[in-house]
Amino acid sequence: MFRWKTLTAIAVVAGLALTGCSSNSGSTDSSNSGSGTLTLGVLAPATSFAAQSMSWANESPYGQAVYDGLVHADPDGTVVPWLATKWSYDSSKTKLTMDLRTDVKFSDGTKFDASAAAQNVLRFRDGDSANKSLLALVKDAKAVDSSTLEIDLTAPDPALLTSLTQNAGQIESPAAFTSSTLKTVPVGSGPYTMDVKNTVVGSSYAFTKNPDYWAPQDQHYAKLVLKYFATPTALLNAIRGGQVNGANVSDITTVDQIKAAGWTLNDQEYNWAGLILFDRGGTVDKPLGNVKVRQAINYAFDTKALLKTVGYGYGTTTTQIFPTSSPGYDKSLDSAYAYNPTKAKELMKEAGYADGFTLSQPSSALLGTATYTLLAQQLKAIGITVKFTDPGNNFIADVLAPKYTSSYFQLQQDPTAWQILNFELLPTATFNPYKYNDPKVVAWGKTIQSGSESEAAAATKELNAYIVQQAWFAPWFRPKGEYVTDAKTSAIVQVGNAYPYLYNIKPKS
Repeated sequence: MFRWKTLTAIAVVAGLALTGCSSNSGSTDSSNSGSGTLTLGVLAPATSFAAQSMSWANESPYGQAVYDGLVHADPDGTVVPWLATKWSYDSSKTKLTMDLRTDVKFSDGTKFDASAAAQNVLRFRDGDSANKSLLALVKDAKAVDSSTLEIDLTAPDPALLTSLTQNAGQIESPAAFTSSTLKTVPVGSGPYTMDVKNTVVGSSYAFTKNPDYWAPQDQHYAKLVLKYFATPTALLNAIRGGQVNGANVSDITTVDQIKAAGWTLNDQEYNWAGLILFDRGGTVDKPLGNVKVRQAINYAFDTKALLKTVGYGYGTTTTQIFPTSSPGYDKSLDSAYAYNPTKAKELMKEAGYADGFTLSQPSSALLGTATYTLLAQQLKAIGITVKFTDPGNNFIADVLAPKYTSSYFQLQQDPTAWQILNFELLPTATFNPYKYNDPKVVAWGKTIQSGSESEAAAATKELNAYIVQQAWFAPWFRPKGEYVTDAKTSAIVQVGNAYPYLYNIKPKS
């Protein structure tokens, strides 16, 4: 998922003051399911409500309120039927055929069918969503008949079904495609419809239960309000004042206060924090092309101390970028580089850099000074001097240009190996700006893309071990992201997403 977009603000400590409704409008008990109002705090206003333009991650509740997806995902990421009741690939894994429901209508009365599904798939592929690349391998989508959708790919895409559980699979009424209000007034077949009268665009979004929804078991409330909070202080005040029932916490330092107020912490680790060593080929900074130097950098960091100081103790130390849910995850790799500055110095000497060298890295005032001070101190201890430059709002653009050979980051832990490959590892990956090409990684990538499930799992495990051994990154820890709920509300966090899926936020029984 494209959560790194939120790093343009660099205000991420998790993977990121408005008038609130009174606490009396909160969730009701389970015996009254489908009634009452659910008010949720969100960390971003809606980019757009046009299905082809929608964002995901922290913005996922907006889309899930009004649109159905072709498929759903369970909290562990398992893909399950929704608008599509079953599906299958051909032997080449480049043709996906989906059987669709025939009893669904959009809120404008238009009937959902395979033509509507096909048009939406192509519109998302060709649209302007921040993660339109989810459907980059889609060659065509067409209706075989009214209830059969066929998606043709240019090459196998192991992450396609997962992508279709997200905004890439959300279905909008074709009758709304030419509407002048497309970006602000959505027309879907989802559990809620927008209450335009009570919505303030960019601030507070109101929804009411769709009376004709085909899956009423997922309508846990009569009304839904999504309120944007621009600052951690505004959100904390809303939580303390009972103005919201659930929210994603952007400032981990407020968690203890929220817990003391009687709220439940629903946590997961969906990012990793640490250094990305971009210039693995030594194109600009020759030392980084030496694996011993990269390994030395890993040994230089006291990750336990960094977790305590930078992550405020919320998280788990690690030296791998693959999530615990991945078949490639290996618990032993969480401690592959135990803090050992002596060994780091030995490796620096063996690599021919006993006298050290200098690195230039970007910094951000929004993260404060502690992160960069500790980073510089611990690398200085093994002879590496770091000079920081704050590029301001150009942080992401400058990193990807690339203007730097290494950088501190918090990056998402995508749920599939194929997504991780395309985001961080392959020569064409977004976060491989020097286009470093390792034939072994490419070969594992081909197996993951086209091999059987068991072959892909084995390749993923080998790939992860290799990336750790080659020290492409210097991870410190997996920070905990906290989704908090009040005494009347329960939520189940979603693997690979910054926000629980809306259908998993319910009145507490």
